[in-house]
Amino acid sequence: MLQRSRFFAVAAVAALGSMLWAAETSTVTITNKSSWQIDQLYMSPADSDEWGPDQLGEKVIKPGDSFALTDIPCSRWDLKIVDEDGDECELRKVDLCAHEAKWDITNDELLTCEGHK
Repeated sequence: MLQRSRFFAVAAVAALGSMLWAAETSTVTITNKSSWQIDQLYMSPADSDEWGPDQLGEKVIKPGDSFALTDIPCSRWDLKIVDEDGDECELRKVDLCAHEAKWDITNDELLTCEGHK
């Protein structure tokens, strides 16, 4: 009986630890609903003046495709995309904490970010 109690106690602690870890990170899914390919994607803590590395690496997000950034630490973030023409679009101070966020990139959004509207 004591072994069974220990097993359930260990299982409960492991489950709680797993839930706490999950609560510490988020996922952002970027969907390209524009006519332009997205060639680069950068993230930065909202209070930083420097962008982190290109999150896409060798990948691109073609029109109609999506890309998910996972295990993002709980915080406020800035996101920047660069399209195939080198035009940039930024999303500032996104509060990411234990949830899934979605960013749909549309033609209107890209043109507005680039100052065309």
